This record gives sequence, C-alpha cells and structure tokens, in this order.
Amino acid sequence: MFKYTGEKKFLGRSVLAAAALVGLLGFAATPRAYADDNHCQKRISKADHKLHEAIEHHGGNSRQADHARHELREARESCWNLNHRWWDEDGHRWHNDRDWDDHDHDRH
Repeated sequence: MFKYTGEKKFLGRSVLAAAALVGLLGFAATPRAYADDNHCQKRISKADHKLHEAIEHHGGNSRQADHARHELREARESCWNLNHRWWDEDGHRWHNDRDWDDHDHDRH
C-alpha cells in the first residue's frame, strides 16, 4: 500500500509560489520599461525641438546649433545605452539600430 508523505504537495506549492513570484516580477518590470521609453522619447523630442529652434534663430553653423546638436546626440546615446533603441522625432518612430546621423538636421 502507498503511504502519502506530503512531498508531492509541498513540491506543487513550491512550484506554484515560484511561478507567482516570477509573474509579479514580470509585471513590476513592465512599467519601468515603459517609463524609460517615455522619458527617452520626451528627452529626444525636446532636444530635437531645441535644435530646430537654434537653426531657425541662429543658423545651421552657429554655436547654438552646434550645442543643440551635441545635446540631441547625448539624448540619443543615453536612450540607446538604456534601451537599445532611440526615438526619431522627425519620423515619429522608434529605431532599433544605432543609425542616427548627427547632422541629419543640416539638410532641412
């Protein structure tokens, strides 16, 4: 006759608890990823806008435009290093390749 010792019950509860913990950790990480993307998008959009303004008010070869280009490059680098993607404000889309051009606004 088989005598039940409770080992199966303990193992089942352990697996269930571990699965619940993994699920909770997965949900906890999701808002941070979204927040990082949102922060990156806003930072790049702001830097892009400042570059457009600097070019419009001071010219494409001005000290102000060079500074704004530097700020935009830093924002893109930061997002790339954080999420391995960057926001293209002019194209209104995310890029998954590090394919930006530091002088992409010189053609506009």
